[in-house]
Amino acid sequence: MIDVLIADDHPLIRKGFRQILAEDSDMYTPHEACTGQEVLDKTAENHFDIILLDITLPDMNGLDVLKELKRKHPRIPILIISIHPEEQYAVSAMKAGASGYLTKGSAPDELLSAIEKVSGGGKWITPTLADKLAYLIEDEESEIRHGILTMRELQVLYMLASGKTAKEIAGELFLSNKTIFFYRDRIMKKLDLKSTSDIIRYALRHKIIGIE
Repeated sequence: MIDVLIADDHPLIRKGFRQILAEDSDMYTPHEACTGQEVLDKTAENHFDIILLDITLPDMNGLDVLKELKRKHPRIPILIISIHPEEQYAVSAMKAGASGYLTKGSAPDELLSAIEKVSGGGKWITPTLADKLAYLIEDEESEIRHGILTMRELQVLYMLASGKTAKEIAGELFLSNKTIFFYRDRIMKKLDLKSTSDIIRYALRHKIIGIE
């Protein structure tokens, strides 16, 4: 049997994952956690063959949970399951030790394929993500630059570079316009950029976003 820890704060998502696993075969034994701390506590007390980890948890930054898990349990494969598009967090997650990155819009059979590959010791990497990782290997210095951004800063960077206004971003993230400008200024300072146009050029140059 393969023990799978499903870490997501939405009961419907956890139930959906359990149903997908149950419909495929009887080889999976699903377990659940709804917070980052619960993930850490359960992995300290139990053995899991694979962890399906939501990158957005209510109490902790998902990337921080990932890093802590890899520090304490380096051999447990972790598949990131996220509502966020690959462009936002996939590279950071893989660099932090994830074995794969899958969006919640993926088909059930893709989820099962990813679980099978990752639990067997492989990596689940889409062609697009493979290109990004290859680019970062060739240009490690550029990766380090935006690698210092926080999860929220990466999200704002992606949204700004995608052409969204501060007002639109504030509405989607339930933040104030002032807060978005604060994040934008921090991003520019950390990356040594001077304007939103510079942010867009940076994102294009380092393939954080693509050209439509």
